[in-house]
Amino acid sequence: MKRTDTSNPDYYHRVVDCQWGCPAHTDVPEYIRLIAQGRFTDAYMVNRESNVFPGILGRVCDRPCEPACRRGRMDEQPVAICRLKRVAADHKDDIQDRLPVVPKKKNGKKIALVGAGCASLTVANDLMPLGYDCTIFEAQAVAGGLMRYNIPAFRLPAEVLQEEINYIVNMGVAVKYNHRVESLKDLLDEGYDAVFVGTGAPRGKELKLPGRYDTENIYIGIDWLESVAFGHIESIGEKVLIIGVGNTAMDCCRTSLRLGARSVKVMARKPREFFKASAWELEDAEEENIEIIVNHSPREFVIENGKLKGMTFEMMEYVIENGGITAEKITGEVFIPCDDVILAIGQENAFPWIERDLGIELNKWEEPTVDKVTFESTRKGVFFGGDSAFGPKNIIWAVEQGHQAAISIHRYCQDESLHERLPPTLNLGSRKMGMHEWSYSNDFDPAARRKMMHVSLQSRFEELGREVELGFDAEQTAKEVERCLNCDIQTVFFDSLCIECDACLDICPTQCLTITENGEREDLLQRLKAPVLEAGQPLFVSDALKQTGRVMVKDENFCIHCGLCAERCPTAAWDMQKSFLQFPQAADYASGSHNGKSPCQQRKAG
Repeated sequence: MKRTDTSNPDYYHRVVDCQWGCPAHTDVPEYIRLIAQGRFTDAYMVNRESNVFPGILGRVCDRPCEPACRRGRMDEQPVAICRLKRVAADHKDDIQDRLPVVPKKKNGKKIALVGAGCASLTVANDLMPLGYDCTIFEAQAVAGGLMRYNIPAFRLPAEVLQEEINYIVNMGVAVKYNHRVESLKDLLDEGYDAVFVGTGAPRGKELKLPGRYDTENIYIGIDWLESVAFGHIESIGEKVLIIGVGNTAMDCCRTSLRLGARSVKVMARKPREFFKASAWELEDAEEENIEIIVNHSPREFVIENGKLKGMTFEMMEYVIENGGITAEKITGEVFIPCDDVILAIGQENAFPWIERDLGIELNKWEEPTVDKVTFESTRKGVFFGGDSAFGPKNIIWAVEQGHQAAISIHRYCQDESLHERLPPTLNLGSRKMGMHEWSYSNDFDPAARRKMMHVSLQSRFEELGREVELGFDAEQTAKEVERCLNCDIQTVFFDSLCIECDACLDICPTQCLTITENGEREDLLQRLKAPVLEAGQPLFVSDALKQTGRVMVKDENFCIHCGLCAERCPTAAWDMQKSFLQFPQAADYASGSHNGKSPCQQRKAG
């Protein structure tokens, strides 16, 4: 095998599982270390560079970073990354003087943004400091989009939401509230240089079964949550059925309890392993005594004299092979009484305000044709992002798409190629402070994941907006930060310094290092000291070592970044170096500070 190309930023990026798994590439280990040092404001700003909404996402993120966490492969419980993000947000100081500076002199370009949700706000956050005039058109009286009216206040308090929205709006963004855009053609005629559509997926999917339109007690989940958020609905029946088992369904069932329901059942068509809701959302619902009933397929709404009496369901049985359903059959039928039904079976796009003669392609599902790199539609100068571009995902996805769309809008307005994108850059810096001392805590802590404290069951239903999760206290935070394995502190190997003394092999606690004869990949894998895991981590192979011509091989899957190899090495062939990965945003294109000529800058090995 050839020497591994560690100059490619993707090599070390993949080693940092959490950052690799995060759509916005947030430097998770760095902000966790800052929290460990009590530098909460610095940790918050590291977060904000990429995800824009640390306080919001510290409560409601879908956490793609946590399933990727290396710690989860060791003791089944990943680091509580999302919880720690909230710690930084809750304990930060005033950050106004650390926000991007907006120039008084504008650059003459005007940008229209439709919808004041997370994607549009991110675009405005990136473009305002470059001198653009950004105007957001919002149908509601407040900003926030789905963050405001689809996520209940007991999960995301309004003050947390408003604070982080204000950081962006107060840059000077013009927001036209209560202004629903009825015609894209009319908006384009107003002379904007570019338009960004960030309206989300505002239409809930229907369940067209017998009886659906014969009663007023059947609701669409996202519309119902919006009505609750704005105070239009203040009560619900005692017996409630929720159809669907995604995160919206979890919000609907928990909200129902707070509006007076005594019995709430979530009806799932498939077994639990096929649920779309996050595991922690399910746990929180079941903690509140929500009953989740599996393998029940809706068949009919039962209406008597115009009144909803309940629903009939077909009981299902499935054959599951290799993680998928290969066969199904109906085994019976059951009637379940209820007073109200809430449909939470998905969301979809809706663009009645986009005329079909503007050159914007929409398929039969109302999904726009959008370039996945530039986020430009089939009409030049019109961009989409977030749920409105590719359907419902989590906030963090919309934020990253907002960053990329802002780059495209900037380049479009400057008559530059949208597809020519700067590569990410990588810098490595040694963490060595002394002979056997590092500027990070490198002891392996066997502590289990800390459990989030909650408001008691007795008191959480007293007020609709009472936040259930209380956050980590100081002791929990101190324990949890030490569970991080510092995956961004890379083991950097210098081939020419190695004398093949085997000291690093002897001291490695996970046997991730092997010195062996080179060969083809499959042959080489058979000779590693530890069995290879299929976890997507790269394999490091050195050049031929000068003593015997063998190679140093490191399986990144097993490394816990303890630094013992570097401490033990008598020639400093190993070093522990922090990988600083920078992912270009619009400001980098404007300033020219992000040099795209070289994908990385680092101390050369060997």
